[in-house]
Amino acid sequence: MLESVKSGDWLTLQRIRAYPILLLVPLCFVIALWIGLSDGLLDRNGKPLGTDFSNVWSAGSLVLKGTPEGAYDLDVHYAAQKAAFGGRDVPYYAWHYPPPFLGIAALLALMPYGLSLFVWIAATLPLYLAPIRAILAGKEALLVALAFPALFINIGHGHNGFVTAGLLGGGLVLLQRRPWLAGVLFGCLSYKPHFGLLIPLVLLATGRFQTFASAAATTAALALLSLMAFGPETWMAFADSLAYTRGTILETGVTGWHKIQSLFSATRMWGGSIPAAYTAQLLLAIGIAASLVWLWRSKAAFALKAAALVTASLLITPYMLDYDMVVLAPALAWYTAHGLAHGFRDYEKSALAFVWLAPLITRTFAAVSGLPLGLIAMVILYALILRRASLDLDRVPLIQWRWNLAKT
Repeated sequence: MLESVKSGDWLTLQRIRAYPILLLVPLCFVIALWIGLSDGLLDRNGKPLGTDFSNVWSAGSLVLKGTPEGAYDLDVHYAAQKAAFGGRDVPYYAWHYPPPFLGIAALLALMPYGLSLFVWIAATLPLYLAPIRAILAGKEALLVALAFPALFINIGHGHNGFVTAGLLGGGLVLLQRRPWLAGVLFGCLSYKPHFGLLIPLVLLATGRFQTFASAAATTAALALLSLMAFGPETWMAFADSLAYTRGTILETGVTGWHKIQSLFSATRMWGGSIPAAYTAQLLLAIGIAASLVWLWRSKAAFALKAAALVTASLLITPYMLDYDMVVLAPALAWYTAHGLAHGFRDYEKSALAFVWLAPLITRTFAAVSGLPLGLIAMVILYALILRRASLDLDRVPLIQWRWNLAKT
């Protein structure tokens, strides 16, 4: 058995086709059952369907009422959330996003909550799938992407991971062929800025000034448009809310340490102080940033550079939940493409399978054991990328862009 894990021979094409279906069917059934057993728009635990989406819809409702700054006032925003569910006492889900995202929230709030949640998921899922389809061909790749456990966690929370994956993955897909358009996608990622911190560093380190300028212009344009639409008081309210986001949401762990897949959260979960957690996260971020610049300035294949940037973008932020791991999908696709082109080494296939499966159990496993499997999986993936890149430098560059799992 150990030899099979080492070689990865257990992961045959037949199993690549079968295992996702074995996971996809029961997960779809669970979601359908959860909705079917709900009490209107609330699940059996009294939480809104699409939990985190409630903060988006209620923020949008405040925009439509002419009080966009209210999204950053806890009492006002919570009142809007409760009003969305008939005044019932529901858990509070805070709004932490910059003002440009209020425009999307307002559009979503034009529809009733249930319909809006469905439209949100249906409209953003293709954004998630687009970069994966650009990297890997064939129905097997699509099946594996749709069965990715993080996808279902993202759907269950009504979260925006599909958008983040589409913008980051799509920007990297376009980077070499349409650099200015890649910059537009990177600039749109400013709606969730802590996932885009490494992009300017990579663009400047590799002299991609056209993309950098495009990203900067897009970010500035979105900020200006939101300033004109929602007023300076909304931006000031956002700035004032950052202290609450940092102090209550991040540092005290009200979200739950077992849900957050960062070194900061792990340090706090293990009893470390806030300064110790920040120090650990900072040291990790410095090491990742330095290795990422080395990789992007090297002659390694672009597939590995892209996979590293996606993975690193999740690792360096102290606030990254298990549903955000859906953003890993393009990284896994690029790594797989490189492996199909050049062959897989010992344990690589099994490690990729572990990373793919980790989001399914990391929350429960961390709550029981104190070990964040999601964080461990991402560290393993990043280490594998660097290892493969260091051995890739003397190879002929990967020319073929799109690989088919079934034909290789």
